[in-house]
Amino acid sequence: MKLMLAVDGSACSDRAVAEVVATFGVWREEPEVHLLYVHPPIPIGRVQHHIGHDSLDNYYREESLPHLASAEAALNAAGIAYTRHIHVGDPAELVVSVAADLACGWIVMGNQGRAAVVDAVLGSVAHRALRLAHCPVLLVK
Repeated sequence: MKLMLAVDGSACSDRAVAEVVATFGVWREEPEVHLLYVHPPIPIGRVQHHIGHDSLDNYYREESLPHLASAEAALNAAGIAYTRHIHVGDPAELVVSVAADLACGWIVMGNQGRAAVVDAVLGSVAHRALRLAHCPVLLVK
């Protein structure tokens, strides 16, 4: 079984990681864990004329690593193997589409992330992912 663990570096996201660590042993077979961070896209416009594709990819990677750090530390401390994924775009849509592409049977994520004010106005990433998901979604408070 494959499990998508979507994180954003928030305290709620850390609790979702803790839930995966705490319940990892209850699965009949150890799940294959896919750790995902979705970086919001920077406004492209004319930026691509001044910054190369490789530089932009490096920027996204470097900016994403701190948001993954606590999740990776917790998974490593628990001895849980995982595959890291970094994507750029709409978080809710990418959580669901990457989970579908990887044939994940579960999505685990915090119910409130770093953009709480925006979420209050537009609807949370977690709730949008819940609506779009093809598989069970565990939202952790």
